[in-house]
Amino acid sequence: MILFWILMWSVLGVSRSKPASPHILFIVTDDLGWNDVGFHNPDIISPNIDALARKGTILNNSYVQPLCSPSRAAIMTGVFPYRYGLSHMVITDRQDVCVPTNMTMFPKILKAHGYSTHMIGKWHMGFCKWDCTPTYRGFDTFYGFYSPAIDYYTKQIDNGFDFRDNENVDKAVVGGYMTDQLADRVNKIINENNPDNPLFMFIAFNSVHDPLQVPQPYLDKYPNIRDKNRRFISGMVTSLDDNIGRITKTLKDKGMFNDTIIVFTSDNGGWTYFGGNNWPLRGGKLTIFEGGTRVPAFVHAPMLKEGKGKIYNGMIHAVDWFPTLLKAAGIASHDEKLDGVDQWDAIKSMTKSKRTEFVYNLDYHPFPLQGQAAIRLKDYKLIEGFPGTHQCWYQPDHPYQGPNLTYTDFFYPSECLVSWVEGQKTDKYLFNLKSKHLLIHS
Repeated sequence: MILFWILMWSVLGVSRSKPASPHILFIVTDDLGWNDVGFHNPDIISPNIDALARKGTILNNSYVQPLCSPSRAAIMTGVFPYRYGLSHMVITDRQDVCVPTNMTMFPKILKAHGYSTHMIGKWHMGFCKWDCTPTYRGFDTFYGFYSPAIDYYTKQIDNGFDFRDNENVDKAVVGGYMTDQLADRVNKIINENNPDNPLFMFIAFNSVHDPLQVPQPYLDKYPNIRDKNRRFISGMVTSLDDNIGRITKTLKDKGMFNDTIIVFTSDNGGWTYFGGNNWPLRGGKLTIFEGGTRVPAFVHAPMLKEGKGKIYNGMIHAVDWFPTLLKAAGIASHDEKLDGVDQWDAIKSMTKSKRTEFVYNLDYHPFPLQGQAAIRLKDYKLIEGFPGTHQCWYQPDHPYQGPNLTYTDFFYPSECLVSWVEGQKTDKYLFNLKSKHLLIHS
């Protein structure tokens, strides 16, 4: 009799229905380098991230901007940051600047199509007026901070406090470890969400951005790493991984996992000065070499059957996520002109990318004096101006940064660190990235 009713339940379709559109979790890590995850580097302990990547589709040519604010803006607007004045460095706490409020951000469109939208973690797209902040840009809720980086425990930056629950200052978070607290809020939102209602969360972990802080048990997992910064980065990745594992479990317990698209990406390459590593790519954060702009990324979604367990080598840029995820959500079109192209069908069918070119950066600002620009066309990459400060290839076991470097070491020339203000020489590089040949350097 019990078996009969189970069969009838299935035949009549009275089991829980799927949401009209898939849930979307967009996870952005901060300063995570190419070689800072287990699916690229077996020395890193990140089993939960690795499982999602290897059971999903690893994006082998996923690009972002070389710094935090521009990358986040590119994701949220689908437009290259140089078009609206955000190609130069990052938005600081004292600037009267934000992503232009006349530009529509991705969550606003999702919200108009029935999604519940939530921002958790680091904003860093400007907060000079309320209209610039998350709950005015399409998010139902915000739990996090506005600044470039804060202390993981005190939530302080430059003697000021920065953590909010929606628009309200939240000092109850003081003393807790921020990566754990952000994951706690993600799990709370998942548990309170009706699985039949589509959910979008932009989860912007501060990890592994400095200050380098992590509970001691995570440092103890890496006793053989000699360099202090590299050991902290490794421990922070493992802490991040544990929390992503917790989020994944909550999705499964809630019955939402099989209806969820999970996107994972870093916002720029690893910052080599603080122990991040992009081997075998050249350079790191602050540079327009590959190490600063090509990042670890993947998509995990049950509907990506062709790409399950595979590596997608097609070119994709941060601006593409806007139209790509609109397509995945079943939203047919968007009226505003975008630089991003819809890559959903290409990834879904493991076919050729729709993108053949993109702008790495275009910055005419007089600091650096010679500007900074790079463009990609198929296999060719042209750099003109100042490529960036960290210009070498850094192996993970080489103490190239170390705890003994000083502020002066960072800003003045050495073997691998080039000053922003070193003369006015214009560098020009032309690479064939497929053959890995430098064709021109002048």
